[in-house]
Amino acid sequence: HEVPRQPYVEVTMIQSLFILSPTGEVLIERHFRSTVTSRTVCDHFWTKASEGLNHHGGVSTATTAILGSNPFMLYDSVEPVMEVPDIGNDGDDANGGKTIYLFSILRDGLSYLAACPPCIGNQNNPSGGGGLGISPLMITEFLHKIADTFVIYFGDPADESAVKDNFSTAYQLLEEMVDYGWPLTTEPNALTDLIRPPTVMAKIQQAMTGGSSNILSEALPNGTVSNMPWRKAGVTHPNNEIYIDIVEEIDAIISPSGGVISSDVSGSIQAQSNLSGVPDLILTFNDATLIDDSSFHPCVRYARFEKDKVISFVPPDGPFELMRYRLRLDNGEGHNKPVGSMPIQVIPRISYGKFGSSEKGKSGMAGRISLSVTARSISSLIYSSSRKGPLVIEDVSVVIPFPKFVRTANLNATVGRIIYDEAGKIAKWEIGKLDEKTRPQLNGTMVLEDGSEEKLSSSSISEGEQPPLLVTWKILLSSVSGLNISGLSVTGEHYKPYKGVRNITKSGTFQVRC
Repeated sequence: HEVPRQPYVEVTMIQSLFILSPTGEVLIERHFRSTVTSRTVCDHFWTKASEGLNHHGGVSTATTAILGSNPFMLYDSVEPVMEVPDIGNDGDDANGGKTIYLFSILRDGLSYLAACPPCIGNQNNPSGGGGLGISPLMITEFLHKIADTFVIYFGDPADESAVKDNFSTAYQLLEEMVDYGWPLTTEPNALTDLIRPPTVMAKIQQAMTGGSSNILSEALPNGTVSNMPWRKAGVTHPNNEIYIDIVEEIDAIISPSGGVISSDVSGSIQAQSNLSGVPDLILTFNDATLIDDSSFHPCVRYARFEKDKVISFVPPDGPFELMRYRLRLDNGEGHNKPVGSMPIQVIPRISYGKFGSSEKGKSGMAGRISLSVTARSISSLIYSSSRKGPLVIEDVSVVIPFPKFVRTANLNATVGRIIYDEAGKIAKWEIGKLDEKTRPQLNGTMVLEDGSEEKLSSSSISEGEQPPLLVTWKILLSSVSGLNISGLSVTGEHYKPYKGVRNITKSGTFQVRC
């Protein structure tokens, strides 16, 4: 019997890539196939993204500086993957009424968009196409890889000004990282050999000569033709050393009284390798059963981890992320049990009403806000034996988004400084270091928009009108799981490197309801 042929399906990848500024302006536009995607897909995205903003006309520079890498409250109305109409540049239907998939991430105030067409089935079997055909997480991860590469080249943060100052380098990077819509060269070591990172001297030379700086290398990187594209050949360091950080992030939703409503813990292992030659490393854990749902850098031998629960790898040169994981914290029902007690407590008190004079509001309504932040030595964290002294929480800050009916706010704090964005109606209270003896307080008043009295008299204020606070913090030499590195051996080289290991617990998306 003749075996029936499978219908032909062309699996498509990225057709076009756009990078938008915080105000929706297209900064970078790159098309990788013969079909040109219209900019109307960016309009569809920005229309959806603007629904979550407190103001009109885009995101101000101050707002993106305040939010940093935590823009959840801005684009909460945008799905990671959107299906938008495929409209031609002349405004006509360019693809017979078909749609295109639009992937998006937000990093440092910039929106990275990847437009991917659906699969194309053969004419005899039209039902063979129509889907995406590839893993959506692959495209999302690749967009994050592009943003990470921009940080390596342009510095942190790789925001709008950084991209505008390095347009030519950004386009050259996309040219090397993508081949006909598919990811090609993504390792920083290989990219820096192909495209030289921008330097001050190169920019001065470009300004004096009036020509373009020579950012392309004429030599082919050694790693591109080896089985280890992540590592350069002939690496030498005067001091051989490697530093490893086990970073665990807590995503949590906290009630106004300080109770934990929900929480989740994810971790990563960040490394800084300054090792000469081609060293082969083996990393072992004190309890590898705590690790769940892990993903690894390409340098890790995954079969060895599946068999022996150890990480065997030849590291890249410089900083890199060795792995990411989630904690296996089962409560018997297969669900992650929450972190019982947090090391930091934020108590908000926000009220609206008639408080004597109406300030500048004609409605006579005003608002008051009060925040108290305290450190708690008794929590669910496990501290390293090398930690000495009292609890110190570093890089503490509180982002305060105000409702749409708030016109302006006057805030004062006993500790730290306050950055307020009038256009974005958002404030950031930077506290810095916090210990048990320090009890920072923030107090302020709010002037409301005219006609807000009817809104406040209804129950809508308790149904999402008051956005949650976003708290960021970091504690050194601590962890949630107690996961530690029990051993790190180096083979293949004769030297004995210096090895430094530490645990860090920090906030992820740490929200406090008001």
